[in-house]
Amino acid sequence: MLSLPRTLAIASKELRQLARDRLTFGMIVGIPLLQILLFGYAINVDVRNLEAAVADMAGTRSSRQLVVDAEASQIVSFVAQVGSAEELTVLLRQGRIKVGLFIPADFERRLIDSRRPAVQLLVDGSDPSIASVARSLASMPFATRKGAATSSSTLMEVRNYYNPERRSAVQIVPALMGVILSLTMVLFTAVAIVRERERGNLELLITTPISNLELMIGKISPYVAIGLIQVTIIVVVGAVLFQVPVRGSLWDLYLASIVFIAATLGLGLVISTFAKTQFQAMQLTFFTFLPQMLLSGFMFPFDGMPELAQDIAMVLPLTHFVELVRGIVLRGADLQELGSSLRMLLIFFALSMAAAVLRFRKRLD
Repeated sequence: MLSLPRTLAIASKELRQLARDRLTFGMIVGIPLLQILLFGYAINVDVRNLEAAVADMAGTRSSRQLVVDAEASQIVSFVAQVGSAEELTVLLRQGRIKVGLFIPADFERRLIDSRRPAVQLLVDGSDPSIASVARSLASMPFATRKGAATSSSTLMEVRNYYNPERRSAVQIVPALMGVILSLTMVLFTAVAIVRERERGNLELLITTPISNLELMIGKISPYVAIGLIQVTIIVVVGAVLFQVPVRGSLWDLYLASIVFIAATLGLGLVISTFAKTQFQAMQLTFFTFLPQMLLSGFMFPFDGMPELAQDIAMVLPLTHFVELVRGIVLRGADLQELGSSLRMLLIFFALSMAAAVLRFRKRLD
């Protein structure tokens, strides 16, 4: 027979245990709060102010008016002015701009001749959402002369770089490499350290002459090889099944992956110093994984996020690896051109390792 007093006693005991477990209680409140803030505030598919550059070879009143009208649309924000179409493509490859506006020297004559476009809009097609937003700019009418408007169907020619077929797999598969590594590496490391603590093996290691830093590096080293195996699987499957090209150097891709894997493993070590059980380690892993996946530009366009959300995203390692992997795989950029993203990952690794070593010493003293 079901005894209500005994059932209530068990329920009361469970509630008291949850109240004492501050980390689990924090997850109960934190996860829904984080989701509502991210989806309600930070995620915005209405992209505005895409970073753009212009190469105005005409230098006329009409060409300058075109640039003003394009920026007034709030779809693009011109951050650079260059002297040739080649410089625009370099900025696109480096990821410094999303859209390039090329106005040829014979712009005035092209305005009169409706048989050919007057300007070219160079678009980074590695993100289909960016490409669709840029095409909306090309469909707008522009007042290229005083009192007259020109239909952009005869004004602008859109050149979709890096993904001319606009296939979603080309955008998703490379970035998915970072998402998979971000989840598995953090989870493996955090759970492995906590499991060692639960079994008492970690305390035995501490009694040896091994320093905390040596212990941490030794713990994460095997997972670097595991991460590289996952990278290889994703690259091969992406190329064979989804025809995703690798335009850059595989060596650059693997080097960037090693740095990202090290950064995520450092995050896993930090989580292991907070978690007391394997369940808590998994909770914290998903708590840190959610904002990385949503704010990194993997699912939603980075340029559409509010400035505060972008600032938070720049602290997260996945944001920089998504830029690295898309730059290498899709745009054919090298690590020198993507140096800022690589440096951010190295800084994150150094800081996370330092925090893990310091907290680890405090917990076991």
